[in-house]
Order: sequence, then C-alpha cells, then structure tokens
Amino acid sequence: MAEAAKWYVVHTFSAYENTVKATIEKTVQSRQLQDQILTVAIPMETVTEITESGVSKTYDRKLYPGYVFIKMVYSDDTWHVIRNIRGVAGFVGPSGSDPIPLTEDEVYEMGVEKREIIVNNSVGDSVRIVDGPLSSFTGTVESIDVDKNAVSVVVSMFGRETPVEFELDQVEVVSQ
Repeated sequence: MAEAAKWYVVHTFSAYENTVKATIEKTVQSRQLQDQILTVAIPMETVTEITESGVSKTYDRKLYPGYVFIKMVYSDDTWHVIRNIRGVAGFVGPSGSDPIPLTEDEVYEMGVEKREIIVNNSVGDSVRIVDGPLSSFTGTVESIDVDKNAVSVVVSMFGRETPVEFELDQVEVVSQ
C-alpha cells in the first residue's frame, strides 16, 4: 500500500508547523497508521548570516512557513486524521474537493525529498548518450554540475565538436 503514497501539503496556522508535525507523528503511532501516513516533513534550509560586527550565525529556516508536507495514502480516514489535528487549516488544493498530490518533480524541486545522485563519470571520460534525440552518440565529458543534474558533453556533429548539455542519467561511461 506504501506504493500508493503521495505527497500532500497541509496549511497550518502561523508558527504551528512543528506542533502539527509532532501531533501527526504521535497520532500515527497511537492509531497504528504507519502504513498509511509514512512521512511528515517541514523542508528546511541552513542559513548563515554575517552580522555587522562580522560574527557569522548559522541557523535552520523553514522553506515554506505555514505548510507541512505529508507522504500518505489518501483516504477518508487519513484525511479525517490530518484535518482534525489542532493547528491544521486544511489541505492545499481546490476547496470542496479532494486535495491534489504533488508531482514527483515538484517534490524534488521544493526540497521535500532529496535524490541521491551517484556520478559514474568524470571530466575527460568517453560517454554514450542513452536518452534523447542524440541517443547512441558518443562524446567526451567537458564538465559536470551535480547541483543542476547536468553534464556537458562534447559531441561530434556535422564534422564539428559541439558541447551539449544532458541530465546526468542520460549518459553512461563507454567501457575502455
């Protein structure tokens, strides 16, 4: 049933995010709902501020104040559990209908879940393009940007060396 779980966004009262998260987690434990409500998250970022006196101060800041993200299997029961938590204003979505889950891309772009990217190639490696319009072309890795999920590959097209940018999973190392 966990495969059917999707990410939903819950709107909370101002500054209630941590309380809502803790209450949901406690309710999940007490009602044995671990197979239906899998994860409760408040996306955070680490911020470093340098004060006027030159002292640096590091702290965590909420990326989306007033919102809690929940990975769950949506049903009348889970809706009822979440909706009746003190501090929850409601699910994000059109009023009067079921909430709309986040797409997989939205989840990663918003920083709710992190993807672990393992880079199997390095600058100078010979690679084969395995996806897209240049599929089956080979080229040489010019640069890799893991943060942007991008690799720049110099490909020979029409007798010219042309740098082309791909996603990391669109290329594979050609075995020597």
